[in-house]
Amino acid sequence: MSYHIHPSETFTKEFRAVGSEQLELAIAALTERPKGLLEAIHDARKCFKRLRSLYRLAATAAPAFRQAENTRIREMAKTLSTFRDTTALVEVIQYLHHHAENNDEHAVLKRTDKILTARRDMLSADERPVEESVAKAIATCGQALEAISHVTFSDDGDKAAKHLAEGWCRMLKRAAAACEACGETTDAHVFHELRKRSQDYRYSLDLLQPLWPSAMHAKRVEATELVDLLGHHNDLALLSSLVNEQQDLFGRSEDLAHLLSVVISRQETLRTAIMRLAVSVFRDDPRDESRKIRLLWQAAA
Repeated sequence: MSYHIHPSETFTKEFRAVGSEQLELAIAALTERPKGLLEAIHDARKCFKRLRSLYRLAATAAPAFRQAENTRIREMAKTLSTFRDTTALVEVIQYLHHHAENNDEHAVLKRTDKILTARRDMLSADERPVEESVAKAIATCGQALEAISHVTFSDDGDKAAKHLAEGWCRMLKRAAAACEACGETTDAHVFHELRKRSQDYRYSLDLLQPLWPSAMHAKRVEATELVDLLGHHNDLALLSSLVNEQQDLFGRSEDLAHLLSVVISRQETLRTAIMRLAVSVFRDDPRDESRKIRLLWQAAA
């Protein structure tokens, strides 16, 4: 099974299959851990994001299910975010190394890398709270599997097309609002909202790729680039927040000044690239694009 909804099958069957697969993949990642615990958490959280995008797009005909299960998965993912964030901070320092402009900045980033790697290792050394959160997440996945096994939809092609179009239009309207808000501020929380809406769009393009493979793939490539830029911006905001909250962690004041300079400079560059790309990714009118989705589904079904 792949992360696609096929119009040739009944909608309920496809929805259950795609959602169940993401939950089973998350359980497998958290249980088997082939690349270690932190990487397993990262893989599981990606499954949860795909699952929530599925619910937001395709479960408009079952609002109670969508709300309850979206909340269940969101709260579960939150319990694992702290452990992932420690790794993301190390990764963003490695990213900054590629954009440092002089030897002083490289030296500061090298020292910061050691500090944040040690912090990550220290926080993950006590595995008990991590394991407790993972055990709860696995149990919650089991509950979510039970819930999705009982959800049903109308399998009439026209009704499924209507609900998918409604979900698509709602998604794009939220993305358009996030784009507009980002054009008026540098607030990291606002850009994080655009990141979430862009992730929804990327995953929705995956879900409905069978409707129009070439066009959906092209849009997905562009959306993925936007998500990656926004991911770097979000990680830099996370680093900036840590610097402001725990200045003693980073040693000398000179190091703090150089580090913040690199972060601020890179964020400014990213915001320019993000806004230019976001205009392209979300260039089509939400109503027009959702109407195409409806017609494509009806034709394929």
